[in-house]
Parts: sequence; C-alpha cells; structure tokens
Amino acid sequence: MSVDQPLVLLIEDEAPIRHYLRSALEQENYRLTEAESGRQGLAHATNQPPDLIILDLGLPDMDGLAVIQRVREWSHVPIVILSARGQEKDKVAALDAGADDYVTKPFGVGELLARLRVALRHAASGSAGGLAGSSVVQIGDLKVDLAARRVFLQDGDVRLTPIEYRLLTTLVRHAGKVLTHRFLLREVWGPGAVEEVHYLRVHAANLRRKLEADPARPRYLLTEQGVGYRFAET
Repeated sequence: MSVDQPLVLLIEDEAPIRHYLRSALEQENYRLTEAESGRQGLAHATNQPPDLIILDLGLPDMDGLAVIQRVREWSHVPIVILSARGQEKDKVAALDAGADDYVTKPFGVGELLARLRVALRHAASGSAGGLAGSSVVQIGDLKVDLAARRVFLQDGDVRLTPIEYRLLTTLVRHAGKVLTHRFLLREVWGPGAVEEVHYLRVHAANLRRKLEADPARPRYLLTEQGVGYRFAET
C-alpha cells in the first residue's frame, strides 16, 4: 500500500471486530494498525501518528474517554467512537471529551466508512485553512458570506437574527461533525451561558424554517437525537 493512503489506528479489544474491520478497511485502501488496549493504542498513536483513530470505549485496561483525553493533550487527529454504549449520556461524554463522531454497535460498515470519510475531509479542510481561511462557505444551495455577514439560499437573501447567524456559522464551520448541545450553547451564547437546551432547540427550529424547503425533513440542519446537531456537508 502507498503511504499516501490514510493510516487508521483501530483500538478495539474484540478480535472478531478487528478482523472484520481489517478486511473492510483494507478493501477501501486504508492502511491499518491495531491495538487491543488503551495503553497499546496510545503507544501506537505516539510512535506512528495515524490519520484517524477508531476507538472502542469499553477497553480492558482503561476507559475510552481517558484515551480521548490523553490523545487530545497533543493531537487533533480525528477520533471516531465505535462502541456498544448507546445511551445519549455516553455519546455526549465522548463528543465533549474530543471525539469527532460516534457509531453504535451493532453497526453497518457502510455507515462507518461514510463517517470516516467525513472525519478525514473535515481534518483535511482544517489543516489546509478550510472554512477558517475562506470568507465564503458554499454547501449545496446555501452560501454564507462570512466577511459580509450575509446568507444566501439559491441566490436569495436570507434574513437571520444575530443568534441565528452565530448558530449557523458555528454549524457550517464544523460541517459534517456532530456538535453537542453544550458545545453549541458555549460557542453561540458564550462560556457563561446557562445550559438550557430549550433555547437552542427554539433557535434551531427557527433556522430550519428559514433554510429548509421542508423543515420536517431537513436537508442541512440534522438532529442527533439527545446529543446535538450536525450540519450536512453537501
């Protein structure tokens, strides 16, 4: 395999899942290193930094949340959680700790591969300047002119309140990534904001009414039930 192909570090203690993912990832031209424990995974991440980490939370020697926190001390590498822990509180805890996405076991390999592609694209755009280095963001028919602070949908001007605009720009800067309620409240209302999810849901609903052809079937602003929101990349 070419070194140009993404290197994935799989930290998973279940051998059948490692074998299954090894086959699936290699067929998609990913390079792969494997670890059976958190400490082994951290050693691999240090010695041979990967382009992406797939991490199980239920490891034999340490909790996956601790692995995320250790990695985030020195690296922004995308981390996609693959775990049997499917409760909302587990997803929120992992995402707040620094994970980029969360896939629950049992899982479809097609969905997992799609999440990996999104995480890698997001990391590549960030390292190249991405949205932060561009004054105009285009996603489908939606265009956000950050310099002019204007929003267009199919070339028509969209009138947003200041809160709606801050919420939208936060979402589009992280398009494709799950953003938790806590993260959005902090980014939009500030670090001292009261963590009242109801306020966020009201503004998200208002934003949907202005951006979506059918707010009940959103194309752009997607809900991650009980966790937060994801803005579609395309």
